[in-house]
Amino acid sequence: MIYTAKYLVIGDGATVISPGAVCVNAGGILEDVGEQAEVLSRHPGEEIVDYGQATILPGLIDMHVHLGYYYSQPDAYQYDSYMVAYYGQRQAGLALRLGITTVRDLSSPPGLCRQLRLAGEKGFVQVPRMIHTDAGICMTGGHGHDDGVEEADGVEEIRKAIRRQRKNGADWIKILTSNREEFPEYRQEELNMAVDECHRRGIKTAVHAGIQPSIQMCIDAGFDTIEHGTFLTVEQAGQMAEKGIAWIPTITAYTVFYEFCREQMKGAADPSDRIAAKAIRDFAFFESAYYAYKNNFKKLYDTGVTVCAGSDMVLYNAPPFPINRELRLMTDYGVTPLEAIRTATVNPARVLGLEEVTGLLKKGLEADLLIVEGDVSRDITALDQVKGVFLRGQQVRKNFP
Repeated sequence: MIYTAKYLVIGDGATVISPGAVCVNAGGILEDVGEQAEVLSRHPGEEIVDYGQATILPGLIDMHVHLGYYYSQPDAYQYDSYMVAYYGQRQAGLALRLGITTVRDLSSPPGLCRQLRLAGEKGFVQVPRMIHTDAGICMTGGHGHDDGVEEADGVEEIRKAIRRQRKNGADWIKILTSNREEFPEYRQEELNMAVDECHRRGIKTAVHAGIQPSIQMCIDAGFDTIEHGTFLTVEQAGQMAEKGIAWIPTITAYTVFYEFCREQMKGAADPSDRIAAKAIRDFAFFESAYYAYKNNFKKLYDTGVTVCAGSDMVLYNAPPFPINRELRLMTDYGVTPLEAIRTATVNPARVLGLEEVTGLLKKGLEADLLIVEGDVSRDITALDQVKGVFLRGQQVRKNFP
């Protein structure tokens, strides 16, 4: 099957082919990618679907999701393991419909992502390609402790928690070591041990660290990805680039919380919404976070640190998996649309070790495709107009013809 469109965005941050085409074989692999006339000439007789004035680009990768985050639901007390599974399945389906063909889940109820992925492999449900960390690990009373994250203190207890989560199927390990107060939750020796225990076993590890001095402590420890890094400095971003540590800024999550708090403060907040009520109490933090991203993102990006897009949306009634807005904010703050797209394609694929599977429109990779109306290389808001989504060559959303 050949799919053609006016624009083909490869996903490498630079290459656009116009008009372009991809040829997908029966096994869901990209057989050919290139200029439309050349692809057509190399595959005579192949069935053709022409998307017209549209862009074909790689399926997006969201590096920070919580498929099972039911805690902000107003009736969270009703969410037993069955309801959590239904909720997670629905969230996974929503991600696919938005063109997100790969996700990294960074803390959901234990076992959910393992079983959800298995259900997808068995054909029971339709889910994106999934990498997950199980529940995450924090200190007793630390960030996330009331949202299902496993509590562990001290070097040996954390080591056991890592081993336990790995035993239970975690692909990555997530550590949480800062909240909204300016003190580090884990000590340096605890962070160092967590990285060592993971890396000596060939496991990658992510860390939630948004404030100082936790960010520097996590850079020194050598985590593979730093989540949020809200008050990251240019010097620290340079250190991350040198050490090969990727940054997942999750700009949208903090922006949405800031906007939500600002609006809620004009009226009365719903006291039954625990997450919202807590956010409003922390308005000053979210306001400073909003401006930190707005004023510093381009300077941090220009250091060469590997940036990966992640949505991290847990606020009740907020748009789910707003990866389109994450990329739009990046362009608002100074990068090009192609550079923004790179943060959701080849960059995360390499961090996840999936560069020979997905992340680019490249011969031999799996056919994860997103088709959007218009020229996304010039107008990132084209991501809002999804015309089709393919996972491993199989169509999972069709808005055209």
